[in-house]
Amino acid sequence: MLSLFMYILEVKKELLVGFSLSVLYITYYLVEVVKKPLLVCGEVEFREFLQENVPLLGERYWPTPWCVESRLQTVLGSLLRSSLWPPVVYRREVLVLSDGGQVALDWVEPEAWEAQEPRAVLLVLPGLTGSVHADYVRCLAAAARKLSARCVVFNNRGLGGLPLTTPRLYCAVSHDDLAEVVRAVRSRCGDAPLLAAGVSLGGLILGHYLAAQGDRSLVHGALVVSSPLDVVKGSEYMERVTLNAPLSYHMARNLRNTVRAHAPLRALACDWGGVDRARSVRQFDAAFTAQHFGFGSVEAYYRAATLRDKLERVRVPLLCLCAADDPFQPLDAIPLREAERAQRVALAVTARGGHIGFLEGWWPARAAPHQYMSRLAEQYFAALLARPELLHAAPAPTP
Repeated sequence: MLSLFMYILEVKKELLVGFSLSVLYITYYLVEVVKKPLLVCGEVEFREFLQENVPLLGERYWPTPWCVESRLQTVLGSLLRSSLWPPVVYRREVLVLSDGGQVALDWVEPEAWEAQEPRAVLLVLPGLTGSVHADYVRCLAAAARKLSARCVVFNNRGLGGLPLTTPRLYCAVSHDDLAEVVRAVRSRCGDAPLLAAGVSLGGLILGHYLAAQGDRSLVHGALVVSSPLDVVKGSEYMERVTLNAPLSYHMARNLRNTVRAHAPLRALACDWGGVDRARSVRQFDAAFTAQHFGFGSVEAYYRAATLRDKLERVRVPLLCLCAADDPFQPLDAIPLREAERAQRVALAVTARGGHIGFLEGWWPARAAPHQYMSRLAEQYFAALLARPELLHAAPAPTP
């Protein structure tokens, strides 16, 4: 009898401890994790437009309760979406650039009911070694479909299964290639507005294009997702935080595989021994990227790649979706003050989300149109298309 009483007492203690821990976690989740996005925008009209027309920016973001850690959001989001979602059907167009290089433009094949003139065209720029097959590209393609817009994905040189025809790859400041792509896509758009969405490195390239072109930009509206707007600070965080090392190693391995896949690159005078030894993105950039693009050091490349001091040059409506816990760009590295000084730039910073994660709900792998970044893209671009006077007055492309 005594042993039974002691057993019941122990069970009650375990239940009490479990209940107490559950209450503590729920309290932490509701107080520290579930928050409305921080909206930073210096232009009053643009800020009010976003607050009134993009509902997600005024709602609390509820990250997946069992997956709130930033690196877990980053890795799990990619794994689930890549393995569970069906592929998207594309039609490939190979675009030959002015220097003889080539890139691939993958057009999402429209359904029969979409055969009419599109409401807009959405140009998607994937991340560091991403291509048309990246999971987040499917999120943006789903947003385009809800907008009744055509979607086209820009695969950088050497990506998407396309061979190199010149010994040149791409980097964060490769906006000259994007300028040619934008002109080509605009020439196929007719009168439909051209929207652009860049993810991670793709967002950096898009941002540099918008800043360099200014009023001459051929894009009417833009969205950037999880892009390290301050590459210098972002690199410091990646190197400093031990838990970020596996992510950096994975990306460095993808970069090594990319350069190894293209024989023409072996003719370049780079530190090939350093490339083979690279175990982080910074090590790879020091051995290859900085030298390949004529920078004296990796620090010089990162300073050139940083958008912090270039946001004021952007004249296109630009919304940047960031997460305060992004391993590549935590809150301290996000250029909030610079965004407040820019005319048409807004930052939406969620408390959690990781890098291109933004998982929500108990089952985070729900269909692409219901993903957070897809819903935000659809709401934001739909609002811009409904207010054409807010779109950038893009000039006609030159032949």
